[in-house]
Amino acid sequence: MQSFRRIASSFFTLFLLIFSTSQLSAQSAETSGDVFVIAILVIVGALILVSAVLMLSENFVQLEASKTGVDVNQKSNLTSSVSQLWQSSGPEYAGGEHVHQLKKGHDILLNGEAEPVVHASKTTRYALKPTDYRGMSPIPKVVVAEGDEVEAGDVIFFDKKNPAVKYVSPVSGEVVAVTRGEKRSIAEIVILGDKEVKYKQFDPPSISEASRDDIVNFLCESGGWSLINERPFDIVPAIESVPKNIFISTFDSAPLAPDMGLVIQGKESAFQKGVDTLARLTEGDVHLGVDARGETAPSEAFTQAVNCKKHWFSGKHPSGNVGIQIHHVAPINVGDKVWTLTVQQVITLGELMFKGKYDAERIIAITGSEVVAPSYHRTYLGASIDELLANNLKEGKNRIIVGDVLSGAIAGEGSFLSQNSDQVTVIQEGDYYEMFGWLLPLSPRPTISKTFPNFLFPNLKFDADTNTHGEKRAFVVSGQYEQVLPMKVYPQHLMKAIMVGDFEQMEGLGIYELSEEDIALCEFTCTSKMPLQSILRDGLDMMREDA
Repeated sequence: MQSFRRIASSFFTLFLLIFSTSQLSAQSAETSGDVFVIAILVIVGALILVSAVLMLSENFVQLEASKTGVDVNQKSNLTSSVSQLWQSSGPEYAGGEHVHQLKKGHDILLNGEAEPVVHASKTTRYALKPTDYRGMSPIPKVVVAEGDEVEAGDVIFFDKKNPAVKYVSPVSGEVVAVTRGEKRSIAEIVILGDKEVKYKQFDPPSISEASRDDIVNFLCESGGWSLINERPFDIVPAIESVPKNIFISTFDSAPLAPDMGLVIQGKESAFQKGVDTLARLTEGDVHLGVDARGETAPSEAFTQAVNCKKHWFSGKHPSGNVGIQIHHVAPINVGDKVWTLTVQQVITLGELMFKGKYDAERIIAITGSEVVAPSYHRTYLGASIDELLANNLKEGKNRIIVGDVLSGAIAGEGSFLSQNSDQVTVIQEGDYYEMFGWLLPLSPRPTISKTFPNFLFPNLKFDADTNTHGEKRAFVVSGQYEQVLPMKVYPQHLMKAIMVGDFEQMEGLGIYELSEEDIALCEFTCTSKMPLQSILRDGLDMMREDA
């Protein structure tokens, strides 16, 4: 900012000199008006030229930094300071702090938002699924058998390649099934839960006095370590891993996403304890992405959190994605390791360090147009989806999605919540053909295209279905992805680099910064109907195997 002021001062001085010269010339000629106009044009041209040079210089600096792994502080560069001057101020509750106002993105407005009331769930069956953890051996070491009684926090299995990290039961009860998948891989371990959860008691170390190694060993033994997601690749970190930074998004901007302010009620102390614990595990900082989109302030559990850095974000989806927030605060460079957790995972971590018990309680938003009474349910990690939706679905052929409609997974019969689940969405199955649909665009539908009349009604909500209104086509360059992805990457070029297996191009085009949820909106807008999330995962897996 100081450098900008110096340059602005220099231009102001230049303007005064030219203006003075023009006035002196006016005394000896009648063309002072023309001279003044020329002076203004010269100054404007000079400003445009300097701005162009600065922008090009900034791009070259960022490019070289990404190649060499040097961390460039985006907030200190001149172009960021200039752009901030032209941005409108954030909401009053932001207290004058900088707000990342994202211009790109798109909000998909759907019917079926959950009523802000939390109901006690009557779920009885829960499952722990090895398939939720990328990179794990297909057949982990299962230490329980059918008929065994377990408490919440008892070890269920561990990865043979990383035996120090234990995966524990979310509830107490009886192990009733160890289900196997293809090639005898372990699909899930099902537990019939007790009416009252009994917890295994742990002895947590002091956050302030214990060494980092002691905290890591405790989290590995008690199941807390399995809550952590490491980027790039989205894997459970190795015990020797030390993250550059840790990021937590305190809001979700996806369609029908749960309200984290409601989720955290009564858990504020546990959340802060979790943040304090994470601060001991990184060589950098714990960063909170805080919501600046609404008229009212977010929960004080987020705005008043300590031992962390807070960053305000405003804009359409995907502004709530932790990957987008990482990109705008401290981008992932080659060789970096960054950890991410959800709000509810941080709460579980805090309860573990605060009370010595593995409390995997989850508040799940049951949403979608095909739900009779959309609402919130209090249950536990791995709960049965069939039981959560019992007697609460409309008649017809529906699709049940674990997560949101953009990046969620299809839930079949007998499915269970996954590790990161905090939402279940139910919409109509789109198994129909629409004759001349593209020739007669009369029916409003969720889309960014202005071919359909719904753009005239920006607040209109839809009953969406799963019909893609087309099939896979030639992968053409359309520029659509860049309209909705608020990141300095070229997603279409990246996808093509993945498809041809060009590792150098994948790395140079920013694959390490992306996860499926970040590219999901691009897939929604894709004219070519390409499965971008699947392509990206293939690329990340290739990079991980090659690392």
